Amino acid sequence: MNNPNAVEILVVEDNPQDLELTLRVFRQLKLSNRVHVAHDGAEALALIFGDEKGTPTIGAPRVIVLDLKLPKVDGLDVLRHLKGDPRTQSIPVVVLTASREQRDQVESYKLGVNSYLVKPVNFERFADAVHQLGFYWLLHNQPPVRVPA
Repeated sequence: MNNPNAVEILVVEDNPQDLELTLRVFRQLKLSNRVHVAHDGAEALALIFGDEKGTPTIGAPRVIVLDLKLPKVDGLDVLRHLKGDPRTQSIPVVVLTASREQRDQVESYKLGVNSYLVKPVNFERFADAVHQLGFYWLLHNQPPVRVPA
């Protein structure tokens, strides 16, 4: 059964410039029609797990692109929730962050992140990193089949 609220990509990003560049690259790849954006960690969790009634706003995305340095709920806490819940633990999560801190990398992998990318400062390199991310996770990666609960 197709979920009309299903998205291919959930981008969790609070930096307007990084978000616009990411979305621009996804548009170039023709991947933008099913991209949803959360501007902070609390919004991301509400979209995926639902409001106080437990009703999710979006269907399970094929991949989540997650910044770590987020307002309200930090990216590591979002990752902790995602990978700690059986309903979402198999969703691939790609951290795309400015943090080069080893403790962030180590903690992300301990929590189950699928990939950790540091945002390049250079515009072309950043665009290329997002291009490769979208190309791999949506066109090549084979996600597990989700069985309805």
